[in-house]
Amino acid sequence: MCKDLSWKKIFLYSVLLIFLSGFLMPQHLKMPVEGATKNSYNQQSFWYYPWGKSGTHKGVDIFANEGTYIRSSVNGMVVYTGQLGLGGNVVVVLGPKWRFHYYAHLQEIKTKRFAWVSKSTIIATVGTTGNAKGKPPHLHYAITTLLPYFWRIDKSPQGWNKMFYLNPISYLNKA
Repeated sequence: MCKDLSWKKIFLYSVLLIFLSGFLMPQHLKMPVEGATKNSYNQQSFWYYPWGKSGTHKGVDIFANEGTYIRSSVNGMVVYTGQLGLGGNVVVVLGPKWRFHYYAHLQEIKTKRFAWVSKSTIIATVGTTGNAKGKPPHLHYAITTLLPYFWRIDKSPQGWNKMFYLNPISYLNKA
């Protein structure tokens, strides 16, 4: 009985340590699109309204030639690969601080779910899938968080939703 209790404590402490370490890991983003610069995206496009079918633009579009390599912007685990309506072919990576990094409109997915990726790992190529069909090829990149940032709520359309999205442009400009 005592051994079971000690293993339960070890397990709980381990889970707590893993959970807390996710918040403590440095994020340090890298530009995901090979060869892209600050001139490859619009500095004002995050939370732009109105933005097509999605209403508000919740990320940044990084323009490049179709087929250009996309590398993970952070070290982390791939938690989803596949197709999602407006995003077309997508990859989602769970990175530091328990943030999700969303890559959409991909031509080709080059990773698998539950793969560990680093900033040098090629995860996809730039494309025009989803609602990007017929538009210039680009990567739609967004960062979402599990824990809401309540102070970010504002009166803009979908402003309540802003608490779950971080501005990727401010991170990319530092990359």
